[in-house]
Amino acid sequence: MGRSEGEPCLQVQVSQDMEKERETLQAWKERVEHELDVVVAFWLEHSHDQEHGGFFTCLGRDGQVYDDLKYVWLQGRQVWMYCRLYRKLERFRRPELLNAAKAGGEFLLRYARVAPPAKKCAFVLTRDGRPVKVQRTIFSECFYTMAMNELWRVTGDAQYQSEAVEMMDQIVHWVREDPSGLGRPQLPGAPAAESMAVPMMLLSLVEQLGEADDELAGSYAELGDWCARRILRHVQRGGQAVLENVSEDGEGLSGCLGRHQNPGHALEAGWFLLRHAVRRGDPKLRAHVIDKFLLLPFRSGWDPDHGGLFYFQDADGLCPTQLEWAMKLWWPHSEAMIAFLMGYSESGDSALLNIFYQVAEYTFRQRYLQSHPRQDSPLKQGTRSSKGITCYKVTWQFRDPEYGEWFGYLNREGKIALTIKGGPFKGCFHVPRCLAMCEEMLSDLLSRLAPASAPAPALSARSPPADPARRGAE
Repeated sequence: MGRSEGEPCLQVQVSQDMEKERETLQAWKERVEHELDVVVAFWLEHSHDQEHGGFFTCLGRDGQVYDDLKYVWLQGRQVWMYCRLYRKLERFRRPELLNAAKAGGEFLLRYARVAPPAKKCAFVLTRDGRPVKVQRTIFSECFYTMAMNELWRVTGDAQYQSEAVEMMDQIVHWVREDPSGLGRPQLPGAPAAESMAVPMMLLSLVEQLGEADDELAGSYAELGDWCARRILRHVQRGGQAVLENVSEDGEGLSGCLGRHQNPGHALEAGWFLLRHAVRRGDPKLRAHVIDKFLLLPFRSGWDPDHGGLFYFQDADGLCPTQLEWAMKLWWPHSEAMIAFLMGYSESGDSALLNIFYQVAEYTFRQRYLQSHPRQDSPLKQGTRSSKGITCYKVTWQFRDPEYGEWFGYLNREGKIALTIKGGPFKGCFHVPRCLAMCEEMLSDLLSRLAPASAPAPALSARSPPADPARRGAE
């Protein structure tokens, strides 16, 4: 059969569409790559405690330390992040990164456990490693495990892997057999509830320890399936809501606890489950996860008036009790970028790629707001109009081009609420993890497309890449 007359035109259109997609993906890859370099440089410059080891995480906008307490979650996360960058991205294979990770790991080995040889770890330590506070949860121990496993992968030191596996065994014992070692009292009026965070964290550890290790992956296979089933039980209300808490038998709970939703957490669970579905070769699970853990929380959680993801929601549409419920935080948007780019990478559904662009453009946004400044105001002056000088204030969503890293806390309108760059819960983790994973996924997507007809121009070492949204407009 001969070709139809319209076929050459169709081929040209397809080729043009592919080239346009490649250009947009390339622009975002360059921008994400540049931002990752800036973020990592911030932590390398400001967070290292050269005297006692470990990391400062309570950092102001310019990196000044405003509190020297050390949070074990964040110590473990930063060790993991440095090791992962060192292992996965060639340009970060630098001695300063590895040495800092090893120093952080040694700080954890010496001080994280409250009463060695018992496994329970502190939540907060003094600068020199004395315990201040303990949480009755598994999360300090989980991030300790992640840190030790990654240190083993980059150093080959078997001590680190032994620490990781032993702590993993203890965590599983607490979760599945006997939680008494956590020190949490069993009060008669407390509901028997399961937070989605627990099976999520365990599923993440299953992937972490099982990577490129068939023996460990096999030994944790049943645990991974158990975690996935427990997470999936949080889809409630006839499949119309992902709830943060359910009963121990997977049913809904009454009151605010049972109605509580966290869109960012659901999205993070989504990409954890996506990776599990890929490892298990289960396309049906992959499709279910995209529908219920990506699209559903995004549609309910995206602010239709101001953009961005709400921090908390109430499944019945009642006013959440948390004062920060309408704020826009750094980590839900980081998780959303990962989730939707991963969803597109695994499914090819362009709707997911468009949502990635929507979240990324909100996250990277820079705005110029017309204002009427005082004489001492640092606002930029524009052109003179009939009403005088028009002045503009440069504002950002999360990014801080002046000092680096991201602001963590915005109000509902997207204005900066807190200028700190780190604190008890924000450290060197969600932002660089998001940027590194997105860079890797964008590189992979670009490799699947036909190469561009001409190489992209080299980027200036001093100038950040152009805004992808602006490129499209041009």
